[in-house]
Amino acid sequence: MKTHRFGRMALALVLLLAAGTALASPSNKWRLEFSGAAESDGEIVLVITPVGGTPIEVTTTVKKSDGENRIAARVRDALKAAIKADYSVSRDDGEDVLVKRRMGRPNFEIALVRNTVESVRINFDRE
Repeated sequence: MKTHRFGRMALALVLLLAAGTALASPSNKWRLEFSGAAESDGEIVLVITPVGGTPIEVTTTVKKSDGENRIAARVRDALKAAIKADYSVSRDDGEDVLVKRRMGRPNFEIALVRNTVESVRINFDRE
């Protein structure tokens, strides 16, 4: 009985890992949508990984009471400082950050490594 349950758990884990891998796909442009006001000081750490390239980790410091527009501006500024040679970074609609590869650069993935800011959510959309 225990062996059968272990087999089902192992299969579920394999399927979960495969689904996560299948969902990860590079794009030439990403939209980061910020929502919520910061209820604490903290950091947002993102990683940008170009296809075939080295991951670049970018840390943004956020202050308590920063709204979503201010947080988006802080993230935009941190990204520009770290990756401006290979990517175009801008804000859209105040609370969104657009990251687009420059001509001739590879597609890339962008992901959240850590968010220690209370009540701030980030949604990642490929465009």
